[in-house]
Amino acid sequence: MLLFLAGTSDSRELALRVQSAGYPLLASVVTESAAESLQAVGIPVRSGRLNEQQMAELICERQCTGIVDASHPFAEEASLTAMEVAKKTEGFYIRYERPAGEYGTHPSLRVVQSYEEAAVEAKKSPGVILLTTGSKTLEIFTNQLLNQPGIRMIARMLPREDNLTKCEALGIPQRDIVAMQGPFKEELNRALYEHFAVTTVITKESGKVGSVDEKVGPALDMGLNVILIARPRLDYGCVYTQMDDVMEHLNKGKGVGDVHSGI
Repeated sequence: MLLFLAGTSDSRELALRVQSAGYPLLASVVTESAAESLQAVGIPVRSGRLNEQQMAELICERQCTGIVDASHPFAEEASLTAMEVAKKTEGFYIRYERPAGEYGTHPSLRVVQSYEEAAVEAKKSPGVILLTTGSKTLEIFTNQLLNQPGIRMIARMLPREDNLTKCEALGIPQRDIVAMQGPFKEELNRALYEHFAVTTVITKESGKVGSVDEKVGPALDMGLNVILIARPRLDYGCVYTQMDDVMEHLNKGKGVGDVHSGI
């Protein structure tokens, strides 16, 4: 059996391909909505974050021979944990990462290497800042941008109760919260930019499948500033950006062992 780290739309497609090829797997996701998406297409799934000990125990319990890591490009902690667990349990680890986008150069586009750098850059350009990086790193931005003269910060995130509770605890007014489930098309992004009179958009380089193009393109067309947070730079060892390559790796049994015999 394989432990399959999932949670994105393209990871669901890969999980289906792996399972259809005859490889038993258990998908691990963080949110209930991601679990429901996988269950709807017949993928066995468990939900909730896993620390290193929990992941190792799960692998032993399910007799997993390895890990296919198809988690979000910014799920750095999950990937680091998976690599360490694979090493300690003597299983294999392969990484599928959706291809990165190509954005070239544009005078209104700034690429930064961290959330902290993004917050500092945004502070240099007063106006209406739309934050589309989720709730996990929200405090980094509120520390720099909230209640600053000439700055209004709009936070867009998933419509989850814990996200709204976090916003309230950090002092973000309700009028500055957009709680919506993506992905969003260009037309909706453009409408939001116009509605809030946005001047700067902060987003992550999650790849084309992550709807980054639909955020960045309209923003640049409208003359807005875009701050793009680059992906974490991890040494995954074995990493693929095409699903066909993942399947070829599994089919050739490169370090896979007898995954068909897993229970």
